Amino acid sequence: MAESTWPAEPLILAAQGGDLESLTALVCGSHPNVRKFAYSLCASPEDAEDAAQEALIILYRRIGMLRASGALASWMFRIVRNECLRRTRLVPRERAPLPDTAVRSAEDEVLQRMEAARVARAISALPEDQRRVLIMRDIQGYSGRMAADALGLSTAAMKSRLHRARAALQDSLLGAPGGNDEDH
Repeated sequence: MAESTWPAEPLILAAQGGDLESLTALVCGSHPNVRKFAYSLCASPEDAEDAAQEALIILYRRIGMLRASGALASWMFRIVRNECLRRTRLVPRERAPLPDTAVRSAEDEVLQRMEAARVARAISALPEDQRRVLIMRDIQGYSGRMAADALGLSTAAMKSRLHRARAALQDSLLGAPGGNDEDH
């Protein structure tokens, strides 16, 4: 498979200078790489497409903010990564709440929110490769094969990362062996 390349420096400089034709060519030329980043980082193909689109819009609007033309790839990677993370954070809010047959007290609500925040912090502290597979499998409910394919991994590698992520999350939430869990 041929490796796609980023647009050349003269095109980037012309786009930064305000040349509309160069800017259009820059966005079109960056699209395959941005899309590839998005598919490797986002939890679902739909999120990847949306994140790539949003990143290209940001590129179009803010190319003047790029300090060094050689940094286009890393700048776009950060934009795509941030957009994928933003979309991951939105997922729980988009789902309709399940009907609750029992009325919860305000105290129960506060305790549940505190626990959810604690779990979210523990998940965000995981290494990125473990965090992505954990979110896809345990939060978004992807099958093992779908998660492995979306992350570009073999099923065995995906399972290994998922196991490490779950173990690290459990250690974090329950307190690592030898750690002091009485502070909580």
